[in-house]
Amino acid sequence: MGIDTTSAEIIKKLSLLPHPEGGYYVETFRSPDRVTLADGRVRSAGTAIYYLLPKGKVSALHRVAADEVWHHYMGAPLELLTISPEGVLEKIVLGKDLPAGQRAQQTVPSGVWQAARSLPSGEGFTLAGCTVSPGFDFADFEMPGHGVLLDLFPEHAEIIEKFMGEVEAPDEIQASD
Repeated sequence: MGIDTTSAEIIKKLSLLPHPEGGYYVETFRSPDRVTLADGRVRSAGTAIYYLLPKGKVSALHRVAADEVWHHYMGAPLELLTISPEGVLEKIVLGKDLPAGQRAQQTVPSGVWQAARSLPSGEGFTLAGCTVSPGFDFADFEMPGHGVLLDLFPEHAEIIEKFMGEVEAPDEIQASD
């Protein structure tokens, strides 16, 4: 599935680059303030990015060793899936239709697995923002292969298969109880 003209224009206008999890991003802020984590690592106090996810692509299952706040800016609603360390699956929709239950922002706590897809709509992409605290560092980013996640969460095998790598986005995902 290709990138539509509007996505291509936004990617160019914002100077977005391919992200390892899928989609496109650019860092827009990195705090000069430093924090020392409990294990002694030093990180920026906070970071922010623009993140564009074209229709039909996914943000592959991954986790970050920091709290991450997703913000919906424009385009199609974004389905955000999380799997807690205990295996609890949650599905949240970010978007502008607050009366319908969509949220303008959602926090994914440190260590929680996450994936996303741009929901089908008339718009061919979702433009979001992600604010991370302590600040994002690729050393704190984990995106293992299918096998690791299947071993951890065999009850979510279908979702894990659909949300790994540059695969086409699934039509519908059901959150388990």
